[in-house]
Amino acid sequence: MLTIQEIIPRLIQLRRARDIQITLFAACPNSAAVLEAAVLVAARNQCPMLFAATLNQVDRDGGYTGWTPAAFVAEIDHYRKKYACTSPLYPCLDHGGPWLKDSHTRDHLGLAESMEEVRQSLTACLQAGYALLHIDPTVDRTLASDAPVPIALVVERTVALIEHAETERLRLGLPPVAYEVGTEEVHGGLVDMDNFTDFLVGLRTELERSGLLSAWPSFIVGKVGTDLHTSYFDPESARTLHATVVPYGSLIKGHYSDWVENPEDYPATGMGGANVGPEFTAAEYLALAELAIRERDLLRTQPDAQPSRLLEALEGAVERSNRWQKWLQPNEQGVEFANLAPDRRAWLVQTGCRYIWTDPAVVAERARLYANLRPLLADANAFVVERIALAMERYVTYFHLFGCLPLLEGRMNESIVSG
Repeated sequence: MLTIQEIIPRLIQLRRARDIQITLFAACPNSAAVLEAAVLVAARNQCPMLFAATLNQVDRDGGYTGWTPAAFVAEIDHYRKKYACTSPLYPCLDHGGPWLKDSHTRDHLGLAESMEEVRQSLTACLQAGYALLHIDPTVDRTLASDAPVPIALVVERTVALIEHAETERLRLGLPPVAYEVGTEEVHGGLVDMDNFTDFLVGLRTELERSGLLSAWPSFIVGKVGTDLHTSYFDPESARTLHATVVPYGSLIKGHYSDWVENPEDYPATGMGGANVGPEFTAAEYLALAELAIRERDLLRTQPDAQPSRLLEALEGAVERSNRWQKWLQPNEQGVEFANLAPDRRAWLVQTGCRYIWTDPAVVAERARLYANLRPLLADANAFVVERIALAMERYVTYFHLFGCLPLLEGRMNESIVSG
C-alpha cells in the first residue's frame, strides 16, 4: 500500500507535469456511522481515505467514541472487510499537542503533565499502526487566553514531540510514519505569513540539527479562510501557502472544510488535503431525525408499540455534556441551554451530538428507533450510513478523487492522460 509520504510527492509531480489536480480527503471519525461511511466511500470510489482522529475522539481512555487507538484501527479493518475495500485507508492523529484534549484543560494539567500525556498517546498511536501524526503544540494554557505561543516555542515543542515519536517508532521496530504540523487556529500564531515562514525555517533548522530531517512533515496546516463559522475557502491564501511549502516537499492541509462553499478551488489551488468532521455529524443527525418522522407515521398502525425518544435523548445528552458552552456567542454567555433561541439550540445539538453518540440513553433510544422501523426498513443503520456517504462523496467529486488510485500508483494509461 502506498504510504502518505509517497503520495505527497506524487501529487506535486502530477500537478507540475500534467496539471492533474487532486486533494486528499480526511474524514474526522466522530462516530461509528461516520467511520463506516468513510470506508464505504473509499471502497466504491476507489480512492484513498484518511481518518483524522483527535485525542478527544480516540485516545488511551477511549475518548468520546469509546475507541482506543488499537480499537479504532481494528474498527477500520472491520469495515474494510465488510465492504471488501482495497483502497488505502490511513488512520491519523489530529491535533496531537498539550491541552488539545479537553480533559487536559478540565483537569488543570501543567505543561509537563500535558506533554507527557501527549507523548504516551503518540506511542499508543504508533503501536496501533497510525499512518500520520499531527503534531500541534500551539496551545499554552500558562499564557493569557489571547496570547499566541511564541513561534520559537512552537518549533521547540514540535521538534520535541517528533523526536519522541521517532524514538518510539524505532524502539518498536515500526516503518516510517508521515507527519503534519501547524494549525489554522489564531492562537497558534501561524496565520500571519511572516510567522508562517518563520515557523517553516525554524522547523527545518531544528529538525536538521536534531538529525530528524527524514521526519519532515508531509502536510503543513494553513489558514485558508474556513473555520467553524465560515465556509468560504480563500483561493489566494491557498495559492500563496502552496507556493511557500512546495519547495520543502510538503503540501498544505486545510481544517474546518465543512460545508465549504467552493470545494472545487481546493485542488485548483494545490491544496494537499482537507479535514471534514462536524458536517457529517449533522448528516447523521438529520438522517436520524428523518427516521424519527418515519417511525411516528409507522407507529400509527401499531398503537401498542413504544415510540423511541431519540431526538429528546440527544438534546438531553448534549445539554448534560456541557460541551455546548464552548460554542456560545458573547451575547449568549451565562444563558441556560433551555433559554437559548430554538435555532441556536438546534445548531448546538447538531454540532455537539458527536460527543454523545455513545451515551447509554442515546444508544438505547437509537436501538428502539431501529427496531420500530424494522417491519418496513430492515437496515436503518445502512440508511444513516448512506446519507453520510452521500455528503462525503461531494468532496470526492470536487477533490477529483474518483478512481484516482492508478494515478497515485503510477499505473495511468499514458495515451489517455497525455491525450
